[in-house]
Amino acid sequence: MRLRLAELAPAPGDLGRNLDRLEKVVRAGPADLAVFPELFLSGYRVGDRFHTLAVREGDTTLPRLRALAGETGCGIAVGAPRASPTRRGEVENVVLVAAPDGHLGVQIKRYLPTFGPFEEGIVFTPTDRSLPIALGERRIGFEICYDTFFPEVSRDLALGGAEIVVVVSASPVTSRRLFERLLPARAIENGLPVVYVNRVGVEDGLVFGGGSAAWDARGEPMVLERRTVEGLAAEESVLEVEVDPHESGRWRPFRPVLRDVSSRPGPLGPA
Repeated sequence: MRLRLAELAPAPGDLGRNLDRLEKVVRAGPADLAVFPELFLSGYRVGDRFHTLAVREGDTTLPRLRALAGETGCGIAVGAPRASPTRRGEVENVVLVAAPDGHLGVQIKRYLPTFGPFEEGIVFTPTDRSLPIALGERRIGFEICYDTFFPEVSRDLALGGAEIVVVVSASPVTSRRLFERLLPARAIENGLPVVYVNRVGVEDGLVFGGGSAAWDARGEPMVLERRTVEGLAAEESVLEVEVDPHESGRWRPFRPVLRDVSSRPGPLGPA
Protein backbone atom coordinates (compact mmCIF):
# COMPACT_ATOMS: atom_id res chain seq x y z
CA MET A 1 0.00 0.00 0.00
CA ARG A 2 1.61 3.26 -1.15
CA LEU A 3 1.12 6.25 1.14
CA ARG A 4 1.95 9.81 0.11
CA LEU A 5 2.94 12.07 3.01
CA ALA A 6 2.38 15.79 2.43
CA GLU A 7 4.70 17.63 4.80
CA LEU A 8 3.35 21.07 3.90
CA ALA A 9 2.58 24.45 5.46
CA PRO A 10 -1.06 25.47 4.96
CA ALA A 11 -2.12 29.03 4.24
CA PRO A 12 -3.83 30.16 7.48
CA GLY A 13 -7.50 30.87 6.93
CA ASP A 14 -7.42 30.18 3.18
CA LEU A 15 -9.52 27.05 2.67
CA GLY A 16 -9.63 27.42 -1.12
CA ARG A 17 -5.88 27.71 -1.52
CA ASN A 18 -5.24 24.76 0.77
CA LEU A 19 -7.70 22.62 -1.19
CA ASP A 20 -5.95 23.59 -4.42
CA ARG A 21 -2.60 22.53 -2.99
CA LEU A 22 -4.09 19.30 -1.72
CA GLU A 23 -5.40 18.52 -5.20
CA LYS A 24 -2.00 19.14 -6.77
CA VAL A 25 -0.38 16.66 -4.38
CA VAL A 26 -3.06 14.02 -4.93
CA ARG A 27 -2.68 14.34 -8.71
CA ALA A 28 1.13 14.06 -8.57
CA GLY A 29 1.04 10.35 -9.41
CA PRO A 30 -0.52 7.05 -8.37
CA ALA A 31 -0.88 6.31 -4.66
CA ASP A 32 -3.34 4.48 -2.43
CA LEU A 33 -3.62 7.19 0.23
CA ALA A 34 -2.43 10.80 0.39
CA VAL A 35 -2.10 12.10 3.95
CA PHE A 36 -2.06 15.77 4.99
CA PRO A 37 -1.30 17.29 8.42
CA GLU A 38 -3.58 18.23 11.28
CA LEU A 39 -5.88 21.18 10.48
CA PHE A 40 -4.32 21.50 7.03
CA LEU A 41 -7.47 22.90 5.45
CA SER A 42 -7.69 25.82 7.88
CA GLY A 43 -4.27 26.38 9.37
CA TYR A 44 -3.56 25.93 13.07
CA ARG A 45 -3.38 29.40 14.66
CA VAL A 46 -6.59 30.94 13.38
CA GLY A 47 -8.47 31.40 16.67
CA ASP A 48 -12.18 32.16 16.41
CA ARG A 49 -12.05 31.71 12.63
CA PHE A 50 -12.26 27.95 13.19
CA HIS A 51 -16.02 28.42 13.50
CA THR A 52 -16.33 30.01 10.06
CA LEU A 53 -13.71 27.78 8.42
CA ALA A 54 -15.25 24.56 9.78
CA VAL A 55 -16.24 22.00 7.16
CA ARG A 56 -19.92 21.11 7.25
CA GLU A 57 -22.47 19.16 5.27
CA GLY A 58 -23.85 21.25 2.44
CA ASP A 59 -20.67 23.15 1.61
CA THR A 60 -18.41 22.35 -1.36
CA THR A 61 -15.46 20.89 0.54
CA LEU A 62 -16.72 17.36 1.16
CA PRO A 63 -18.05 16.80 -2.39
CA ARG A 64 -14.75 18.06 -3.76
CA LEU A 65 -12.74 15.62 -1.65
CA ARG A 66 -15.03 12.73 -2.61
CA ALA A 67 -14.85 13.62 -6.30
CA LEU A 68 -11.06 13.94 -6.26
CA ALA A 69 -10.64 10.58 -4.53
CA GLY A 70 -13.00 8.92 -6.99
CA GLU A 71 -11.37 10.46 -10.05
CA THR A 72 -7.77 9.65 -9.05
CA GLY A 73 -8.37 6.35 -7.23
CA CYS A 74 -6.35 7.76 -4.33
CA GLY A 75 -7.78 7.97 -0.83
CA ILE A 76 -7.36 11.32 0.93
CA ALA A 77 -6.81 11.87 4.67
CA VAL A 78 -6.69 15.51 5.71
CA GLY A 79 -6.91 17.41 8.97
CA ALA A 80 -9.69 19.99 9.25
CA PRO A 81 -12.04 21.72 11.67
CA ARG A 82 -15.54 20.27 11.36
CA ALA A 83 -18.82 21.73 12.55
CA SER A 84 -20.36 19.19 14.90
CA PRO A 85 -23.31 17.51 13.16
CA THR A 86 -25.02 16.84 16.50
CA ARG A 87 -24.16 19.85 18.72
CA ARG A 88 -24.88 23.18 17.09
CA GLY A 89 -22.15 25.79 17.55
CA GLU A 90 -19.41 23.29 18.47
CA VAL A 91 -16.35 22.50 16.35
CA GLU A 92 -14.24 19.33 16.22
CA ASN A 93 -10.61 18.79 15.22
CA VAL A 94 -10.89 15.87 12.79
CA VAL A 95 -9.28 13.79 10.09
CA LEU A 96 -11.51 13.57 7.01
CA VAL A 97 -10.92 10.38 5.03
CA ALA A 98 -12.33 10.32 1.50
CA ALA A 99 -12.21 6.90 -0.17
CA PRO A 100 -12.28 6.32 -3.94
CA ASP A 101 -15.60 4.46 -3.57
CA GLY A 102 -17.27 7.63 -2.25
CA HIS A 103 -17.22 6.70 1.43
CA LEU A 104 -16.25 9.51 3.81
CA GLY A 105 -14.84 8.57 7.20
CA VAL A 106 -14.18 10.90 10.13
CA GLN A 107 -11.98 10.53 13.19
CA ILE A 108 -12.31 13.21 15.88
CA LYS A 109 -9.33 14.11 18.06
CA ARG A 110 -9.62 12.58 21.52
CA TYR A 111 -7.13 14.56 23.57
CA LEU A 112 -6.92 18.35 23.25
CA PRO A 113 -3.79 20.07 24.58
CA THR A 114 -4.34 23.16 26.72
CA PHE A 115 -0.77 23.90 27.82
CA GLY A 116 2.02 26.09 26.49
CA PRO A 117 1.00 27.68 23.17
CA PHE A 118 -1.91 25.27 22.65
CA GLU A 119 -5.51 26.34 23.24
CA GLU A 120 -7.40 23.50 21.58
CA GLY A 121 -9.58 22.76 24.59
CA ILE A 122 -11.07 26.25 24.31
CA VAL A 123 -12.09 25.79 20.68
CA PHE A 124 -12.77 22.12 20.02
CA THR A 125 -14.98 19.36 21.38
CA PRO A 126 -13.23 15.97 21.76
CA THR A 127 -14.45 12.42 21.33
CA ASP A 128 -13.85 9.35 23.48
CA ARG A 129 -13.81 6.81 20.63
CA SER A 130 -11.26 5.70 18.07
CA LEU A 131 -12.36 3.28 15.35
CA PRO A 132 -10.57 2.12 12.19
CA ILE A 133 -11.83 3.57 8.91
CA ALA A 134 -12.31 1.40 5.83
CA LEU A 135 -10.33 2.29 2.73
CA GLY A 136 -11.36 -0.35 0.23
CA GLU A 137 -10.33 -3.68 1.76
CA ARG A 138 -7.93 -2.03 4.19
CA ARG A 139 -8.73 -0.79 7.70
CA ILE A 140 -6.72 2.25 8.77
CA GLY A 141 -6.60 3.79 12.22
CA PHE A 142 -6.14 7.56 12.53
CA GLU A 143 -4.81 9.62 15.41
CA ILE A 144 -4.28 13.36 15.72
CA CYS A 145 -1.05 14.68 17.26
CA TYR A 146 -1.47 14.72 21.07
CA ASP A 147 -3.50 11.48 20.89
CA THR A 148 -0.14 9.74 20.42
CA PHE A 149 0.80 10.41 24.06
CA PHE A 150 -2.07 8.21 25.26
CA PRO A 151 -1.33 4.55 24.48
CA GLU A 152 -4.97 3.51 24.81
CA VAL A 153 -5.76 5.35 21.56
CA SER A 154 -3.43 3.17 19.50
CA ARG A 155 -4.52 0.12 21.46
CA ASP A 156 -8.21 0.79 20.75
CA LEU A 157 -7.43 1.05 17.04
CA ALA A 158 -5.35 -2.13 17.03
CA LEU A 159 -7.99 -4.12 18.92
CA GLY A 160 -10.58 -2.71 16.52
CA GLY A 161 -8.79 -4.30 13.57
CA ALA A 162 -6.60 -1.50 12.23
CA GLU A 163 -3.83 -2.77 9.95
CA ILE A 164 -1.94 0.53 9.90
CA VAL A 165 -2.04 3.56 12.20
CA VAL A 166 -1.67 6.99 10.59
CA VAL A 167 -0.92 10.00 12.80
CA VAL A 168 -1.53 13.50 11.44
CA SER A 169 0.06 16.32 13.38
CA ALA A 170 0.71 20.03 13.79
CA SER A 171 3.55 19.64 16.24
CA PRO A 172 6.19 22.28 17.02
CA VAL A 173 9.88 21.70 16.47
CA THR A 174 10.40 21.43 20.24
CA SER A 175 8.31 18.23 20.33
CA ARG A 176 9.93 16.45 17.40
CA ARG A 177 12.17 14.19 19.49
CA LEU A 178 9.21 13.10 21.62
CA PHE A 179 7.30 11.83 18.60
CA GLU A 180 10.44 10.11 17.30
CA ARG A 181 10.47 8.09 20.52
CA LEU A 182 6.77 7.53 21.06
CA LEU A 183 5.73 6.40 17.59
CA PRO A 184 8.08 3.39 17.24
CA ALA A 185 6.90 2.30 20.68
CA ARG A 186 3.27 2.43 19.51
CA ALA A 187 4.24 0.25 16.53
CA ILE A 188 6.01 -2.30 18.74
CA GLU A 189 3.37 -2.57 21.45
CA ASN A 190 0.57 -3.08 18.92
CA GLY A 191 2.48 -4.98 16.24
CA LEU A 192 1.46 -2.80 13.31
CA PRO A 193 3.04 -0.15 11.07
CA VAL A 194 2.77 3.51 12.12
CA VAL A 195 2.94 6.43 9.69
CA TYR A 196 3.44 10.03 10.87
CA VAL A 197 2.73 13.21 8.89
CA ASN A 198 3.63 16.53 10.51
CA ARG A 199 3.42 20.00 9.02
CA VAL A 200 6.16 22.60 8.62
CA GLY A 201 6.16 26.40 8.50
CA VAL A 202 5.50 29.16 11.01
CA GLU A 203 2.17 30.53 12.27
CA ASP A 204 1.88 33.32 14.81
CA GLY A 205 5.40 32.64 16.07
CA LEU A 206 4.92 28.88 16.43
CA VAL A 207 7.50 26.90 14.43
CA PHE A 208 6.28 23.49 13.26
CA GLY A 209 8.77 20.65 13.18
CA GLY A 210 8.14 18.37 10.21
CA GLY A 211 9.84 15.03 10.74
CA SER A 212 7.29 12.91 8.88
CA ALA A 213 8.30 9.26 9.05
CA ALA A 214 7.12 5.65 9.10
CA TRP A 215 7.94 2.60 11.20
CA ASP A 216 7.21 -1.05 10.54
CA ALA A 217 5.50 -3.41 12.99
CA ARG A 218 8.79 -3.97 14.82
CA GLY A 219 9.40 -0.25 15.28
CA GLU A 220 12.11 -0.08 12.64
CA PRO A 221 12.22 3.08 10.48
CA MET A 222 11.02 2.66 6.90
CA VAL A 223 12.59 4.21 3.82
CA LEU A 224 10.78 7.28 2.46
CA GLU A 225 11.02 8.37 -1.18
CA ARG A 226 10.78 11.99 -2.22
CA ARG A 227 8.07 12.87 -4.75
CA THR A 228 8.56 15.89 -7.00
CA VAL A 229 5.66 18.34 -6.84
CA GLU A 230 5.76 21.82 -8.32
CA GLY A 231 5.31 24.87 -6.13
CA LEU A 232 6.71 23.55 -2.84
CA ALA A 233 8.42 25.97 -0.47
CA ALA A 234 12.01 25.23 0.56
CA GLU A 235 10.98 23.60 3.86
CA GLU A 236 8.15 21.52 2.36
CA SER A 237 8.35 17.91 1.17
CA VAL A 238 6.12 15.29 -0.36
CA LEU A 239 7.28 11.82 0.62
CA GLU A 240 6.11 8.30 -0.18
CA VAL A 241 6.37 5.00 1.63
CA GLU A 242 5.29 1.47 0.76
CA VAL A 243 3.53 -0.13 3.74
CA ASP A 244 2.54 -3.78 3.91
CA PRO A 245 -0.85 -4.02 5.68
CA HIS A 246 -0.32 -7.77 6.16
CA GLU A 247 2.83 -7.26 8.21
CA SER A 248 1.04 -7.31 11.54
CA GLY A 249 -0.35 -10.77 10.85
CA ARG A 250 3.16 -12.11 10.27
CA TRP A 251 4.80 -10.34 13.23
CA ARG A 252 2.24 -10.66 16.02
CA PRO A 253 2.67 -14.44 16.60
CA PHE A 254 6.25 -13.67 17.71
CA ARG A 255 5.17 -10.78 19.96
CA PRO A 256 1.53 -11.51 20.93
CA VAL A 257 0.86 -8.39 22.99
CA LEU A 258 -2.67 -7.89 21.66
CA ARG A 259 -3.57 -11.51 22.33
CA ASP A 260 -2.33 -11.27 25.90
CA VAL A 261 -4.10 -7.95 26.55
CA SER A 262 -7.42 -9.09 25.13
CA SER A 263 -7.40 -12.28 27.23
CA ARG A 264 -7.27 -10.37 30.53
CA PRO A 265 -10.15 -8.61 32.28
CA GLY A 266 -10.02 -4.84 32.44
CA PRO A 267 -10.73 -1.73 30.36
CA LEU A 268 -8.86 -3.05 27.32
CA GLY A 269 -9.89 -6.68 27.63
CA PRO A 270 -13.14 -8.61 28.07
CA ALA A 271 -15.34 -7.75 31.05
